[in-house]
Amino acid sequence: MKPDRRKFLELSAAAGGAFALSGIVKRPSTYRGLPDVGSAQSPLRILILGGTGLTGPFQVRYALARGHRVTVFNRGRRNQRLPEGVEQLQGDRELHQTDALKGRDWDVVIDNPPMFPFWIRDAANVLKGHTRQYVFISTISVYDPKDQTFIEEASPLLKYTGADPQAETRQTVGNRLGEMYGPLKAESEKEALRQYGEAATTIIRPGLIVGPGDESFRFTYWPWRIERGGDIVAPGSGNDPVQVIDSRDLAEWTVRMVEARTTGIFNATGPRAPLTMAAMLHGIRAAFPGNKDLNLIWMPWEFLKAQEVQPWQEMTAWIPDDDPESVISRTKIDRALAAGLTFRPLADTAVASLEWLAQQPEADQERIRGRAGLPAEKEQKVLAAWRARES
Repeated sequence: MKPDRRKFLELSAAAGGAFALSGIVKRPSTYRGLPDVGSAQSPLRILILGGTGLTGPFQVRYALARGHRVTVFNRGRRNQRLPEGVEQLQGDRELHQTDALKGRDWDVVIDNPPMFPFWIRDAANVLKGHTRQYVFISTISVYDPKDQTFIEEASPLLKYTGADPQAETRQTVGNRLGEMYGPLKAESEKEALRQYGEAATTIIRPGLIVGPGDESFRFTYWPWRIERGGDIVAPGSGNDPVQVIDSRDLAEWTVRMVEARTTGIFNATGPRAPLTMAAMLHGIRAAFPGNKDLNLIWMPWEFLKAQEVQPWQEMTAWIPDDDPESVISRTKIDRALAAGLTFRPLADTAVASLEWLAQQPEADQERIRGRAGLPAEKEQKVLAAWRARES
């Protein structure tokens, strides 16, 4: 069985980070309850395209805490989640509506949501010449995983095979959204470089973005399941690699990158040192020390495959090592580390993820939990089959 990562990407792209923080406070004097992060040396005028998805709210809050002036441009559907002090411009890039950006200058543009190259082109028609730096938040899904032992910034990218990437929209892509996600992101990167030039362009390729605000349940399944205890189905031997990055770490580093006017292409995932699936699950377990009734039962891929357990979708964040796409969990981040990418503890991410989930209305919590992870009834059947195998 192939891991259903492409389908998962389709669902995540369609969701568009629909849940940001519900409890964003008004213009804080401190950032996320910690001592003041300190002001930047040179305040910037920052335009954030999007700003209300998974990483955008953290970009906004951190930039404000650093003393920058922040403007967001989006459809205006979730701006109530933004703090005071943010200028709001409205438009819809899917409908080519970018007039609100005309006649304005910004030091930096951070572009979070685009999948389609025409979004880059349309915005550039207005913004080119009106900003010193353009930052495109891309994805490691642009890489072609075939015949790769690891991923670095120079690794081959997926190729777009359609007629015209500029003509692609959600309507033309249709049910191929997951399949086309990586190739169209790669084409969007090319469009950004064509429009703004290498000297003014920063391309950030995140890995699996997790933490508070992530409604996909792609990481939160594990702290949610571990907190509940009991026998837990765990995939593989525990030695398979896994990489994630907290949405807050990504957002804060992006702001620091624009403060330094750093350009180029950077992979952005974590942690700093290689992480195995066992280390991740035990690290999450350490965040809930009061739960003694917990037993991780590691099951080989061949057994899980026979039980029709899906990697990535049900065994979230995990792809068996014999699958070519597992190379995404061996992504090199040396350039990002040299450029100042830092990471908070895994336990922090686990606890904050569950806290965010608990803040959502119960109906939304149920919907989020249904997006990924091994359903409880299926887990019990898999555990029963495992015990029968041992008897």
